[in-house]
Amino acid sequence: MDALSAPATAPRQVRGACPHDCPDTCSLVTTVQDGVALRVQGNADHGPTGGVLCNKVSHYVERTYHPERLLQPMRRVGAKGEGRFEPVSWDAALDDIAGRLAAIAARDPQAILPYSYCGTMGLVQGESMAGRFFHKLGASLLDRTICASAGAEALVQTLGGKVGMKVEFFTESRLILVWGSNSIASNLHFWRLAQEAKRQGAKLVCIDPRRSETAEKCHEHVQLLPGTDAALALALMHELVVNGWTDEDYLARHTSGWDALRERALRWSPERAAAVCGIEAAQIRSLARDYGTTKPAAIRLNYGMQRVHGGGNAVRAVACLPAVTGAWRHRAGGMLLSTSGYFPVDRAALQRPDLLAGRTPRTINMVQIGDELLRPASPEFGPAIEAVIVYNSNPVAVAPESGKVVRGFAREDLFTVVMEQFRTDTADYADYLLPATTQLEHWDIHGTYGHTDVLLNRPAIAPVGASRTNTDVFRALAARMGFRDPCFQDDDFALCRQAFGDRIDFGLLEAQGFASLPIPDAPFAEGGFPTASGRCEFFSAALARSGQDGLPDHVPNHEPAGSSTRYPLAMISPPARNFLNSTFVNVQSLRDIEGEPLLEMCAADAAARGIGDGQVVRVFNDRGEYVCKVKVTPRARPGVVNGLGIWWRKLGLAGTNVNQLTSQRLTDMGRAPVFYDCLVDVQPA
Repeated sequence: MDALSAPATAPRQVRGACPHDCPDTCSLVTTVQDGVALRVQGNADHGPTGGVLCNKVSHYVERTYHPERLLQPMRRVGAKGEGRFEPVSWDAALDDIAGRLAAIAARDPQAILPYSYCGTMGLVQGESMAGRFFHKLGASLLDRTICASAGAEALVQTLGGKVGMKVEFFTESRLILVWGSNSIASNLHFWRLAQEAKRQGAKLVCIDPRRSETAEKCHEHVQLLPGTDAALALALMHELVVNGWTDEDYLARHTSGWDALRERALRWSPERAAAVCGIEAAQIRSLARDYGTTKPAAIRLNYGMQRVHGGGNAVRAVACLPAVTGAWRHRAGGMLLSTSGYFPVDRAALQRPDLLAGRTPRTINMVQIGDELLRPASPEFGPAIEAVIVYNSNPVAVAPESGKVVRGFAREDLFTVVMEQFRTDTADYADYLLPATTQLEHWDIHGTYGHTDVLLNRPAIAPVGASRTNTDVFRALAARMGFRDPCFQDDDFALCRQAFGDRIDFGLLEAQGFASLPIPDAPFAEGGFPTASGRCEFFSAALARSGQDGLPDHVPNHEPAGSSTRYPLAMISPPARNFLNSTFVNVQSLRDIEGEPLLEMCAADAAARGIGDGQVVRVFNDRGEYVCKVKVTPRARPGVVNGLGIWWRKLGLAGTNVNQLTSQRLTDMGRAPVFYDCLVDVQPA
């Protein structure tokens, strides 16, 4: 029988995990036949996934076999940014990369910088072998702050860790505040639970500067100005106090600092907060009544609201609310921003910081990569950055003030290696472009920040083309650079086993693809917060020792709405519904749905500038300009425009994206970016 007439093998199903930066961390089932992935579906046996995937990941096969997928190593032949490359063998590429890194390291290894984030959330293809390699090398450390570190620090300073209520119990809540989240687009599986609660009579309130798809589906929308969430939270506390809606027993037994916080809250009348937030005092009073008198009440907070100057304080203020009302007593009460602090990841085993051998390299904040790449050597800074190894990230598109980021990556004397699946904006500036595997092609293990299950990802297909796993590339570089430590021999399955050690049932994980952490249904019903005191700490002694305010407060934006006559519009840049950061932008079916880069603008602001719906406009400030089309829509409130992101720059109307306008300034805590703290003006192009 010849090959053409041979019967096909039967389809088989392979369990995996979605790798993307989303709280849902879905369990995947990939159907494979004759070595080819046919479709990717949600695992119906996994409770948080429930057999459902978002529209983005439903297109994962299209992304894996995309005609523009990188399939072999490439070496730059044109000018940086042109995207002109020639094929090269893996051996030639790795030999040259290792040789150039070794030469730089001989002068000062801190001149080498890794740049990565959550292109995969996997613990193995993320920072396992990569961490070992850069620690052994002695390279500069990267402060990975670009998404969530302000909110994370706020949770640590208030609750003691990145912890919260279990997502499945939102179905039993009677009131749900969806705060700073477009859950329909970014937290689909939570939204299913919220809809179930709604069917059972729960009230849903969305708090968001944008009238998002989620806001439209809630009973009420509180459309406050960007960066004013802490003022709203303090005014809610004011009303809880004056109306006797506080749980004095819970406050006495399970919190610290209440007297001082109570005094501060009493200074925030609804009228004062309304003036700051740009909403009506009556709406604040009504929301406080709902929150104070409805049991159980739950808050689903997301990270959008902490991307402003006072983002950490805002999360702290909101995180105090469930303890003020005693909402934590109920398994369907409390708050959820992140569950990642529950996961007992052994990062030291994975990343081996002991390989630094006593060295203390400098730390570079990834948010400020534009400034740092342009910074000369100095005694304070150390050596100029001479080499950047980019993996799991696309900084030219996603980092703020991207005009500076582009100038930095365009340096002819900067040696840049990019490990990627596609020719992203950053890939165009690479000296070497190395083809990376997708989630369907490698082992990995995942925690999450939206539920409490560990997930194992099995490779469903062989690597496409000559693509290699991140771990394989760093093993190969380590060998070429003479790193002989046995840890560089660990394969990916061994790394999966090391990620949690004996803290999870790995046999169960292998058998069903997921394993649940033993978290109590109502983890803080009797206190027991993971703070030093075991209490919810309204007053943070650690913050006070660092010179910050120990109590949460409203910290105004660096660029407050209405504070500038030159740039009278506040701009936020929430993600387009069918993209995830800059991932999926090149998937044609998804880009067809999004259409083109858009700025949402209310009718009054558009009319005042002579701008019509669909018109091409110039959005600008002192940092740069961005050309896109306007959509005149009530999704934007007066005085605020919504620049939907994150498009690749090369797909923009004029070769830029919304991050041309954002700044490299930082939040009040957590050293995080202020993407939604940005003033602009808009003119017809």
